[in-house]
Amino acid sequence: MDCPEAPQALNSPLRSFFCSTLFALLVSPAPAAAVEATWRAGAASVGVTPQKSTWMAGFGARNKPSEGTAQELFAKALVLDDGAGHRLVIVTLDLIGLPRTLRKNLEQRAQAAWRLPPEFLLLNASHTHSGPEYSIGKVPADDMDLKVLAESEEYGAKLEETLFQLIGTALSKVEPASLSYSHARAGFAMNRRLPTKTGYRNSPNPDGVVDHDVPVLRVAGADGKLRAVLFGYACHNTTLPLYQFSGDYAGYAQDFLQAGNAGAVALFLNGFSGDQNPYPRGTVELARQHGRTLATAVEAAMAANPKPLDEPLSAAFAEIALPFAPAPTREELQKVIATKDTRQAKRAGRLLAEIDRKGRLAADYPYPVQVIRFGKQITLVALGGEVVVDFSLRLKKELAGPMVWTAGYCNDVMAYIPSRRVLEEGGYEGREASLASSILPGPWDTSVEELIVAKVHDLNRKAAPAGSPSGSR
Repeated sequence: MDCPEAPQALNSPLRSFFCSTLFALLVSPAPAAAVEATWRAGAASVGVTPQKSTWMAGFGARNKPSEGTAQELFAKALVLDDGAGHRLVIVTLDLIGLPRTLRKNLEQRAQAAWRLPPEFLLLNASHTHSGPEYSIGKVPADDMDLKVLAESEEYGAKLEETLFQLIGTALSKVEPASLSYSHARAGFAMNRRLPTKTGYRNSPNPDGVVDHDVPVLRVAGADGKLRAVLFGYACHNTTLPLYQFSGDYAGYAQDFLQAGNAGAVALFLNGFSGDQNPYPRGTVELARQHGRTLATAVEAAMAANPKPLDEPLSAAFAEIALPFAPAPTREELQKVIATKDTRQAKRAGRLLAEIDRKGRLAADYPYPVQVIRFGKQITLVALGGEVVVDFSLRLKKELAGPMVWTAGYCNDVMAYIPSRRVLEEGGYEGREASLASSILPGPWDTSVEELIVAKVHDLNRKAAPAGSPSGSR
């Protein structure tokens, strides 16, 4: 190689080194550029309000079916395609929960119809207590339970087809988009585990732990206008104890956001709100007030220094065997049946019948854990059940990245998911709720927190983008 650019003052060895270095720089390949997302997005919405009076979900004190509709219930779908071969579908529901069977059926159908990998499908329930009873898998205790179960199965069969068509509609609307993210805060959620001399009571506890973060993902069209907004909050969706269907505060928040942005679809992801309630509560006016507060926080997040989202998608999904505490014996169940506690006696009878059918009670439950990464920018942790806020605070400390977004009520809602602290303290989320379940044999084992957190870290590593050694702090 002739090297006329080398300074002539250099002696021969230095001149040779200069020339060889220049040659290496000229012929060496440039470092690979980081893959950037070229976003395309689509969103759709469909009503899922029952067309007839049905029994409602959530509050055991209700003693009659629904009496009309205060606010329509919706299912919504958001499709995000990063242009690098990854496509994410998020489905949100104005319902108290969703069963594992719904997740599995939609997962199989979406994979067959659109080649959507299971890890790129996320289902979330808002946990409104003003929707229809939808509890596939419960064991009926009497003729009334049989009637409610029949209604649930009829509604669920229609819902599955509705959601499948909804996903297809959202996919058909995919168009170029730009994404940005930010967060704000809302303060109406309060811890509801109040310590007393006799244990933990389900009452407002202003000194208890909370997570007031409001994560927001904004989706704009090529013209810059809002096409969709995905937002979250950790609070039970339980302002209303009425007999009318309603999406509660989460439904009103979505309505406010859509009313101010014609044509946009607003989607709500409930967070780790197992031990969080809205306060004050009890009226439609308060539900609207909390909805307006949350919508204002979302608007603030979209206006306050939003960051462009330009890194591609990755995801991982698994079910882990989440263990129950040692199950009651046949003798212990027979003693419960002999007591005057009618509710527990019925439950004990159901558990005895299960032992007769299967030979034993279940030792564990297939629990869903999902991690979705937007490169190194957003880590979305989606867990099943009613997860208490301890998990959110812990994972936000342990996982790396500008935004760690936690969502509960995802992919299967089977029970409360208490931390070890809550399990040991007892109370409603720790033990009492599990003793009212007709699906589960009893409380969880104290190991569940560590098992879940370990699986989150494992999936986070699997979904970590190149150049991120672990995705954890």
